Amino acid sequence: MPYHKDKQQAFQAAQQGTAQAENMYQQLSADSSDYGIQLSHLKEEVNEAYEQINNALEVASETQRATLEQYRKDLSRIVAEVNIENQ
Repeated sequence: MPYHKDKQQAFQAAQQGTAQAENMYQQLSADSSDYGIQLSHLKEEVNEAYEQINNALEVASETQRATLEQYRKDLSRIVAEVNIENQ
C-alpha cells in the first residue's frame, strides 16, 4: 500500500507544480516593472515542475504516465512561448 500512496503523492506533486507554473505564466506581464523577477520565478517553477514530473514518471501507472507526458508538453509550450516573446 505505501507504494501506491507514493505513486499518488508523486503524481499530485507533478500536477500541482504544473498548475503553479501555468498560473504564474498567465500572470506574467512584459509591461511590469518587475518582469525580470517574474520571469526568473517562472523559470524556477517550470524547472521544479519538470523535476516533479520526472520523479512521478519513475513510479507512475500507465494512466498517470499519459497525463504526466501531457504536463511535460504543457511546460514545453510555456517555455517556447516565453522564448518567442523575449526575442
